Amino acid sequence: MKFKFPKITIYDKYMFKQVALASCVAILLFTIVWIAPETLLNTIKAALSGEYGFKTALLLLFYELPKILDKAFPVGLLLGTLFTFDKMSKDSELTIFRAVGMSFPRIVAPVIVLSIIFTFLCFITGDKGTPMAAEKTRAIKGSIRTAQYIYTQKDSTGHPLIAVVVSKSMDRKLQDVIVLDFSSQVYQDVHQLSNIYSAKRGIAYDDKWTLEDITNYKISNDGIYFDIQHIDKMNVLNGESAKNAFTLMNYSNVKERDINNKDLKNYVQLLKKENLSEEYNGTLNKYLQRFFHPLICIILAILGSLLGFSKPREQRLIGFTIAIGCIFVYYITLPFFDLLAEKGILSPYITSTFPTIAFIIAICAFYKSKDL
Repeated sequence: MKFKFPKITIYDKYMFKQVALASCVAILLFTIVWIAPETLLNTIKAALSGEYGFKTALLLLFYELPKILDKAFPVGLLLGTLFTFDKMSKDSELTIFRAVGMSFPRIVAPVIVLSIIFTFLCFITGDKGTPMAAEKTRAIKGSIRTAQYIYTQKDSTGHPLIAVVVSKSMDRKLQDVIVLDFSSQVYQDVHQLSNIYSAKRGIAYDDKWTLEDITNYKISNDGIYFDIQHIDKMNVLNGESAKNAFTLMNYSNVKERDINNKDLKNYVQLLKKENLSEEYNGTLNKYLQRFFHPLICIILAILGSLLGFSKPREQRLIGFTIAIGCIFVYYITLPFFDLLAEKGILSPYITSTFPTIAFIIAICAFYKSKDL
């Protein structure tokens, strides 16, 4: 059987145009409201004080847009479809469409096509736009990424071998590094130390970490140091451990939204390999949200269409109140689900999909209540 692409009618073009225009206006208003209070004020202050030029200030504001649009796309689509369908209901246009035999799925078909486009834009923004904008912002401000981190290397039984405490790192340069060298003896679940190394500086290479200007404290079985030596240079965390430790340290102070999908997936796999359960669960939840969050665009578009179906004398405020409530509940509960995943209370696969499933249930309930 040969597949035929559905014919695009005048109705499809009309509905697509109306919803797209209303959604774009809603996205614009949301972006202005979001960026205006603090970001705009701080950028203006920096420009007036001479810290930034006019062009640089505009670029900084421009690079703030991707992380706002990630939230604005679903919200704008919900409000855009709600406004369009509510207006058409009040003008009896939807009544005419139903009278000529158009079903609800056929009426919202152009809206679903538009929502798929917005879903793609939302996904690309989260995967490429926001990480690239964050990198550009750091380059303009000349900020250097610094980190503090503790990396523990363990054997196959979970016994700690060494713990490397980095007080400060700038790219691959390390400062004030402390290395705890554990012995094989364990007393009442306490792992005994054999050596403590205190290095003033070091460099994290891909295959090793090299420390310099080191003071070595040798520890007796009683937990008391009995000898102090000075070492000019020593290597720690050789091979794969060195690479893994640097990756973990580098991402430890980076927000999830500033990492693209490919690197975030590799980071999740590394956290699992290193048995960092809390970080693994929390980051896996964020990674899965990268795929489910864009789908909210389609779901909210259908929900907005349902809320827009109203009787000629029905209060318009009801639909908009429900829509604002849905948006508020969605974004206010995301941190709560993040915490549940991080603490291992619920699986990340549940916490990342629950909002989407909840909205689908809400759509089914509204559809039945509207008797469409």
